[in-house]
This record gives sequence, structure tokens and C-alpha cells, in this order.
Amino acid sequence: MLVALGDPMRQSILDRLSDGPMPVGRLADVLPISRPAVSQHLRVLKDVGLVTDRQEGTRRLYQVDPEGVAALRAHLDAMWARSLSAFQQRVEQEVVENDDRDS
Repeated sequence: MLVALGDPMRQSILDRLSDGPMPVGRLADVLPISRPAVSQHLRVLKDVGLVTDRQEGTRRLYQVDPEGVAALRAHLDAMWARSLSAFQQRVEQEVVENDDRDS
């Protein structure tokens, strides 16, 4: 998922879809890329589970997949927790080292 979101255009597409479902044509109207390029980006986002689609009449609507976003958030939350823990351990280690020097 992070690799898929490494592309700024995919980030923009996901951001626009967070406002609600949209067809490819409408996305292409507001983005500086062609309709086929939008479709390719949507396929990548769909393949990693960040976007779903459904048929509505003659068009296909794309929307953010809440389960995929929840999984991404859980991953980022876990990474953030590990980073904060490592930072805390480092600070505590420096405090101990400074106390030892001062003694």
C-alpha cells in the first residue's frame, strides 16, 4: 500500500475519492492526466485494497475502501509506536549516561 501511495497522482486520486464515489471520467476531468492513465492508477489502488468499485448503470464508480485504509492506518500506527518506543529508550539511555558522568 505504501508503494502504491508513493506516486503523487495516486495520492491525489485517493484524496479526491475520500470525498465520495466518482467515475473515471469525472476524476480525469479534475486531474492533469488522461482517462486511461486514471484507470491505470485506480487499478493499482484497487489491487492493493485501498479502492473498491461498483457498477452503477453504465458507469463504474470508484470509492475508498475503509477496510484498506484501516489496515494502512494500523500499519502506520504500529510503525509510529515502534519509533516512539525507540526514541524513548534512546532518551532514557542518554539520561542514564549523563547521570553516570555527573556522578
